[in-house]
Amino acid sequence: MTGGVTLLKMASDIVAQLADSLAKAGVEDGELSYKGQGRKLDDAQSVEEIVKEIQEFEGLQALRLEGNTFGVEAAQAIAKALETKSQFQRCYWSDMFTGRLRCEIPPALNSLGDALMLAGARLTVLDLSDNAFGPDGVKGIENLLKSTACYTLQELRLNNCGMGIGRGKILAASLIQCHKKSSADGTPLSLKVFVAGRNRLENDGATALAQAFQLMGSMEEVHMPQNGINHPGVTALATAMQHNAGLRILNLNDNTFTEKGAIAMAQALKHLRSIQVINFGDCLVRPAGAAAIAETVSEGLPILKELNLSFCEITEEAALAVAQAVTNKDQLVKLDLNGNCLGEDGCKALRDAMEDMNMGELLGSLSDDEGDQDDDDKDEDDDEEKDDDDDEEVDEEELEEEEEEEEEEESIDNKLSTPVSAPRPPDVSSFLSFPSPDKLLKLGAKRALLIEQQVDVSDATKTAEAFLKIASVYKEENNDVKNAVLDSIDALMKKAFSTPSFQGYSFVSSLLVLLGLIKSEDKVKPVLVVPGHLHTLEHVVRQDYFPKENVAVLEAFMSRNDKVLDSCGNARNGLQSTLHRVGAED
Repeated sequence: MTGGVTLLKMASDIVAQLADSLAKAGVEDGELSYKGQGRKLDDAQSVEEIVKEIQEFEGLQALRLEGNTFGVEAAQAIAKALETKSQFQRCYWSDMFTGRLRCEIPPALNSLGDALMLAGARLTVLDLSDNAFGPDGVKGIENLLKSTACYTLQELRLNNCGMGIGRGKILAASLIQCHKKSSADGTPLSLKVFVAGRNRLENDGATALAQAFQLMGSMEEVHMPQNGINHPGVTALATAMQHNAGLRILNLNDNTFTEKGAIAMAQALKHLRSIQVINFGDCLVRPAGAAAIAETVSEGLPILKELNLSFCEITEEAALAVAQAVTNKDQLVKLDLNGNCLGEDGCKALRDAMEDMNMGELLGSLSDDEGDQDDDDKDEDDDEEKDDDDDEEVDEEELEEEEEEEEEEESIDNKLSTPVSAPRPPDVSSFLSFPSPDKLLKLGAKRALLIEQQVDVSDATKTAEAFLKIASVYKEENNDVKNAVLDSIDALMKKAFSTPSFQGYSFVSSLLVLLGLIKSEDKVKPVLVVPGHLHTLEHVVRQDYFPKENVAVLEAFMSRNDKVLDSCGNARNGLQSTLHRVGAED
């Protein structure tokens, strides 16, 4: 009985803390949010309410516009309201041009940027991800990036914007110019987080950005997956990373290292003692590259938490070298070597090696292993690498001409911004935008990995949104769908709760807000609750990765008589029972 009272009191205290923090949201942090409201705002009249609230918000520091769509006139009206906000710091403006013409985006961005410069703002965060604005969009932020407003910029997020090579170079030049001007002013640009996955940057774009990274020397996180970068670009990035001693996370997933790039990156890693997460999955590092990385890992990287070398054509011997290299990494939480060329015996040898080091639970699944690699495969790889080298010698002017022709064709066709979005993993974005059981199953055996890569787990709210979207397709009566949902959720949650920057309480509070169980000051629109949400949550709370203190919070809110859960009677009862049982076991 005493244990139950203690648990109840603990839950009550945590709930009180959550309620207090939610009540203060948007006030102490100076944040105004219209996130995820799905509004189509075309002209000044349509944003009158937003403009009024911006004008009346004293000390505004952050504005969330993501998940709506803004026309030029609407953006200009909001920009006018921002012109007096001198304390402004954080722009959360991802996914705000869906369905807009490409020609509308630069003037909209220009007006917002001009307003921030006029206000004398000092930005720390600029997030324009998932806008698919293509090469033209970079023109809309070029002046802003060179201005005093960005001297203090710490996070630049441009994921899935379709910039291309040429605009990647312009972006790099803008950052270099900003660093030069800010250094002359005595406050050098010290960017910490750079995110630009799925942007078709290729070698030249990556090399240009590498110069900016090397010059700044302040990077802590670099995320550039799926950019078509081959070993020349990878080598340039490797050289730049050596000058960023504080780097913690390096994600270059799904680019093409080959041995040359992997060996260069292994040399660079020797200078990065602060590195915690290395994601070189699907990068074709091959055995020689894996061996070089293993050597670096064994000699240094004392606080490494996660190493991903999945789908890299690594053979048994190299995989065992990697395993041996992590022997003394006491902070390691995951080693991913799935999808390589180990064969059945190699997989067993790898599992046995990890078990012998008492690290068996840290080894990810090997279910997608490609089997033994024979000599014919190696010959084909050598031919492919030669072809890669030949392709990289294409004249730069040809690349620029092709890109300009693409832009002209898109302008003539007057295409919308959404259909011309940058290349994405097969249907992952489509699934997360409009979830369905069929889409989830079509993601195939790699679905958990693809979803895990797609979701930014450093953002608790985005993680909660992804959680509910995946869970919404759960079907108790269909084992294939059910298992696909739970496998994907497990991968996402394990990554989230093992990520140092992930805030568990914020994740739980976001879940409760999105489920309609807590009211939010940010005017967040709750989802339509379905049984799958609660069935999935019931599964998650039973897992070891889910913190027990969060169980008490969920139990406290689920025990309320909330009408939003009435349609999920059986699922709700099952979740409440499991929460009570798990809480009692603690």
